[in-house]
Amino acid sequence: MPQRSNTIIIGGGQAGLATAQVARGLGLSPLVLEAAQSTTGSWPRYYDSLTLFSPARRSALPGAPFPGDPNGYPTRDEVIAYLARYAERLDVDVRTGHSVAKVAAEAATARGRMFEVATENGDSFTAPIVIAATGAFSRPYRPELPGLGSFTGRVLHSSQYWRPEEFAGQRVVIVGGGNSAVQIAIELAAQSRVTLATRHPLRFMAQRVLGVDMHLWLQRSGLDAAGWARPLLTGGKGTPVFDTGAYRARIATGNPDRRPMFTSLDGDHVVWQDGVRDRVDVVLLATGFRPGVGYLDALGALDDEG
Repeated sequence: MPQRSNTIIIGGGQAGLATAQVARGLGLSPLVLEAAQSTTGSWPRYYDSLTLFSPARRSALPGAPFPGDPNGYPTRDEVIAYLARYAERLDVDVRTGHSVAKVAAEAATARGRMFEVATENGDSFTAPIVIAATGAFSRPYRPELPGLGSFTGRVLHSSQYWRPEEFAGQRVVIVGGGNSAVQIAIELAAQSRVTLATRHPLRFMAQRVLGVDMHLWLQRSGLDAAGWARPLLTGGKGTPVFDTGAYRARIATGNPDRRPMFTSLDGDHVVWQDGVRDRVDVVLLATGFRPGVGYLDALGALDDEG
């Protein structure tokens, strides 16, 4: 028999834990199902040196301030430790090692509509409320670049990158120009030759204005929640990169450098738009993720892109 709950939250990372805390405040008794063996979300799989580009005070979950300097920028390991502590203090039924395979809608009855949640290990749960709080970072996006499939060098997604030592002395091209791409490029450039290949010039946004983090300015002004302001903040071509000035200065040295997106890959070479061929050891795709919420497919909730 399926186990019953009044609310099921799929995912025990930061989104799932925060949602569980809010659900408890609404008088619900949520059951959290987490695929991994810990409640730290995707963070243990990110590269070692990852640093948030939003301050600690803006990175806290409901009811628990982030420890340390509220204006500092937490590291990956600090986030992992914070999430683990948060889960320990959360008075909620959290079940790790429960990867959800499918959510199905049962026929409506006198007690209302119910959903059945089935896990990979054969367990089954039912609830009238199911919240999807996982999947945003589970499906790395690999664009269809000309010649990528036959490239004879090494192809990695940024989700497979952890530390720079294994790339020492190699020629690396990073596809993408967001915050992670720039962070990784600068770290690798200490011992490798690195190029950022992007469709548009890099867009730098001031990390701090008058000594205050840009995220806090946006919060205090209300612009972070104003729908009309979104085009002003995110408009333009390319992903904004938060920078104190250090990133821009490092790229100005020429390693890493930024070039317009290459036209193709040929064997172990990239072919740039000016026709120059450049031998490359590694192509690293810092191209983000697509939603990995296939467990909702039986509900008819997903479009053709998932």
